[in-house]
Amino acid sequence: MTEEFKLRIFTEPQQGATYDDLLRVARTAEAAGYDAFFRSDHYLRMGESSGLPGPTDAWLTLAGLARETSRLRLGTLMSAATFRLPGPLAVSVAQADQMSGGRIEFGLGSGWYEEEHTAYGIPFPPLKERFERYSEQLEIITGLWATPEGETFDHSGTHYRLSESPALPKPVQRPRPPVLIGGGGKKRTPELAARFADEFNLPFVDQETAAAQFERVGRACAEIDRDPAEIVRSAALVLCVGKDEAQVARRAEAIGRDVTELRANGLAGTPAEVVDKIGQWRRNTGITRLYLQVLDLSDLDHIELVASEVASGLD
Repeated sequence: MTEEFKLRIFTEPQQGATYDDLLRVARTAEAAGYDAFFRSDHYLRMGESSGLPGPTDAWLTLAGLARETSRLRLGTLMSAATFRLPGPLAVSVAQADQMSGGRIEFGLGSGWYEEEHTAYGIPFPPLKERFERYSEQLEIITGLWATPEGETFDHSGTHYRLSESPALPKPVQRPRPPVLIGGGGKKRTPELAARFADEFNLPFVDQETAAAQFERVGRACAEIDRDPAEIVRSAALVLCVGKDEAQVARRAEAIGRDVTELRANGLAGTPAEVVDKIGQWRRNTGITRLYLQVLDLSDLDHIELVASEVASGLD
């Protein structure tokens, strides 16, 4: 059965947002009919933003939203494996899943932003070690969730060792919340996706690049006799939609971006233009979910406009 196409809201609160800001966006998204609310997992602003009033923790945020929303799927694009130990992270995500009644989705990446590690005292190993730790974390976290109640989980790896873990608590979703993996690595990333991913996400790339990476994931699945169709394909693009050119320009200016550049690299323009571009993405890459990166979190009308005039134009 073909999966229904879904639009999801994706936020970058490290650029400057409180929990209450995020709650307003999430509630607006839920009321407007979006499928999910996702957030980045970063502790330091990027670019010229002041970052005020400071970062919010991704999993604390999602736990709070779990109690203050009722339908939205909730998740991260992506949590960094460098930020947390795998055992406690498995506990946090399982608890948030319980708090939400089974609406959590778990995006995990290797970690890449060195400056935020330096700013908050987080170790930042070389790339090879980060990827080794990332791979082990995926194995441990999914293994903990999959361990039957009453049994224990053990892991003896290069970087982590677990002995006789009770592997509790369990998430509501069984055998686990959906696991999201993403990125452009041509060999190891597709191999990890084939082993662990329920969804593969490509952020801020062009359609040709996305299609090629999805094909690599498919080949990696075939090598281990997994059906590539089991992995949902998704992308993330910056959003800048307006009823007319003046509104598009105002929204682009509010996020410090050029309209021409946004039209080329994101989802920008009138609702009709954006419906057409989403159609191109679907035809050329096979995505069934699209994460709309909303950078001006005060502009709730933007979210409602897309729900009423873009989502309604998608078949």
